[in-house]
Amino acid sequence: MAELENEKKPEGEKKTESDSKAVVKGIVGILLVVLGVVLWIYWLKDFLSVLKGCIGPFLVLAGTITIAIARE
Repeated sequence: MAELENEKKPEGEKKTESDSKAVVKGIVGILLVVLGVVLWIYWLKDFLSVLKGCIGPFLVLAGTITIAIARE
């Protein structure tokens, strides 16, 4: 499908514009990954507290689903 779009458009400005958009998207993606890793490290203790707090309710839901499946 992308090949058909490239055939219809002239090879001038449109190709450069799509290339620059791809570069901008790549840079934004890299920045978001770096920011996510930095914040994860910074908030690691808080993250572990939330994770520990979610284990109980998760096990209750998993048990409930298991019982519902076993009854069928």
